[in-house]
Amino acid sequence: MKNDPKILPERGFTRREFLKSSGGVALFIGASGLMSQLISCSDTEGIKEQLEKHPITAWVQITEDGEITIYNPAAEMGQGSMTSLPLLFAEEMDADWSRVRVEFSPQESDIYGSEGWAPGSKLMFTVGSRTTKAYYPVMRKAGAQARYILRSSAADHWGVPLAETSTKNSEVIHTSGKKISYGDLVPYLTVPEDMPDISENDLKKQEDFELVGKYIPRTELPSKTDGSAQFAIDIILPNMVYAVLERGNLHGASPTLLNEAEILAMDGVLKLVPFDYAIGVVAKSLEQALSAKKQLNIKWGDSPASGFNSQEVYATYEKIANQADKGRILNEIGSVDNAASIAAKSYTADFKNDYVYHAQMEPLNAIIQVAEDGQSAEVWVGSQQGPDTKLGVPDILGIPPEKVNVHLQYLGGGFGRRSMNDFVEECAFIAKEMAPLAVKLMWTREDDVGYGAFRPLSLQRLRASLDNQGNITGFSHCVIGDGGHLVASGARNDHYNIPNQLVEWRSATHGVRLKHWRAVGHGANKFAIECMLDEVAFQQNMDPVALRRKLMANSPRALATLEKVVEISNWNGPLKEGRAKGVSFVEHGSLGTGVCEISVDRKTGKIRVHHFWIAVDAGVIVQPDNVKAQMEGGIIMGMSSVLNEQITIKDGRVEQSNYHNYPLLRMQDVPDSIETVLIDSNEIPEGVGETATPMVAGAIANAFLKLTGKRLRHIPFTPERVLAILNS
Repeated sequence: MKNDPKILPERGFTRREFLKSSGGVALFIGASGLMSQLISCSDTEGIKEQLEKHPITAWVQITEDGEITIYNPAAEMGQGSMTSLPLLFAEEMDADWSRVRVEFSPQESDIYGSEGWAPGSKLMFTVGSRTTKAYYPVMRKAGAQARYILRSSAADHWGVPLAETSTKNSEVIHTSGKKISYGDLVPYLTVPEDMPDISENDLKKQEDFELVGKYIPRTELPSKTDGSAQFAIDIILPNMVYAVLERGNLHGASPTLLNEAEILAMDGVLKLVPFDYAIGVVAKSLEQALSAKKQLNIKWGDSPASGFNSQEVYATYEKIANQADKGRILNEIGSVDNAASIAAKSYTADFKNDYVYHAQMEPLNAIIQVAEDGQSAEVWVGSQQGPDTKLGVPDILGIPPEKVNVHLQYLGGGFGRRSMNDFVEECAFIAKEMAPLAVKLMWTREDDVGYGAFRPLSLQRLRASLDNQGNITGFSHCVIGDGGHLVASGARNDHYNIPNQLVEWRSATHGVRLKHWRAVGHGANKFAIECMLDEVAFQQNMDPVALRRKLMANSPRALATLEKVVEISNWNGPLKEGRAKGVSFVEHGSLGTGVCEISVDRKTGKIRVHHFWIAVDAGVIVQPDNVKAQMEGGIIMGMSSVLNEQITIKDGRVEQSNYHNYPLLRMQDVPDSIETVLIDSNEIPEGVGETATPMVAGAIANAFLKLTGKRLRHIPFTPERVLAILNS
């Protein structure tokens, strides 16, 4: 895998070298073969403008020896986009996958962006499990357009009608049996004047797929296995200097450095760079920078987080929940108040979750080199990209975006944290001071924990109203916490047929940095919803599967995942003594239902998950083996966060600092088995990276309720909390 995407030399363009397309894909012929370019406008003048504005880039390149390079516009952080997106292109192009190599595309959203996140605005954004869904039509149409040009060029070369040609395995085939490989066709490639638009009917039917849905090894795994894969943290440039920041663990506090002269006199220290919330140290080596950082004598000011205690705030949240005035209404169907007023029975419960840290494997880091004249910059970073594909660097440096070249690298974990570009902006600020030296900014693990950006702490108050037949007629969900979508997403019940529903959010702000964490608000809110359903079933002496089956009657795809997981988990089958099963349903793009089997050590309070079963409907399955890997990883990360992980804040300061006091799930605690069944519903692909994680808490808590008759309502389920519940 090369660091730098191929850039073709600038050249003149004739009318035959670009075309208009309703799909937004402009194909043109370049010196080394077929080039396909996604342009943000469909008019001729607009295409010319884009070609003048950007270096010549491509979706695909074909060489005369038949080698094919397909560009991947998404970040690769272990989720498989380096394979799934090029695979879609190759499928429609009828490319020989064994001759395909994949590289990151340039970070140019006008060319490589998708409208899958925000209609009317092209973004390169690897978040929300929407990458495959967002690029599914883009990559397929581009591949089909490339295939059309190959067929058309072969037909012109042979002097035969286009209708007499077909393609397979990187060859164009004539009805007579004559063939020509894509590589041999390169010298004859031309774009027809009457190039048609590619419609849905021009794309392959699912039953004709030869790559999609099959077992295809991921393209980047060999390099990750042999150690040759390059992450940003691996990059070393000539004369590179190193920067670290002391941010403190009181979010937003301003620093006053008391020993500047002493630090500047230390061996290797080149410069001190003040920030509103930190002191930066630049040195010749990382060791020298870290050594100087330890010697900083900083007086910290107050901040909005001063005095905040995370474990005491729940009492305040309960008072907010008790207030008569509703918060911001996020979803309302019917009237939950009317349902409650005539209910035969009502159940109310509060559910809580503490802050959670991302704990991505690779520490945050970036490298930026500003040119000596300050008018251009090169950036090397592992990023989940964002609304600004140049990651905020142009604004900080005061230069045009086209003068910033971002070299995207593999990410050693993201989970939402690397869609926040604070670490890149910090590096840019320092690199501006150190130009033309390349600056490598490193966050230590302690930096990332103490000055982290966490999944929000929250309290959810749920109320379920039942009629005299035991049907749930009303369901209200009040979310209290900071962060808007970060805290309130996932509280809707679109697949449960409940006639009266209300979801509201009541804000409470504490000055703590927050960020998307895998599945965002679903982790806390689906936990509350699924536990509430089981508590209703428990009180009504009803099987929780039977309750969900009734609620899902009008949602056949959701119901199918429930029925399949009931089957594979042998839900009603015999169990070993001291064990129980729990069920939980989640919708996060994909639809999934999970069942887990647990036991509890009543002396220590430790919960052990023995088995987990999942049935998931993700629409068209592009990479089945990778989907299963995503589900397994999601379950394990969910277990870690639900059983172990907890950020606590006292007097505004984060109490944890590293893995010794922020424990992750250990190998010995992984389930004996995780079984996933994929239900292919022939719908457009949905994300799978965030489907499994939110189902874990509900499934474990529901199994615990079945096993002990007691309720777990506060994540994480630490042994201390479990013991307190067992002994209550």
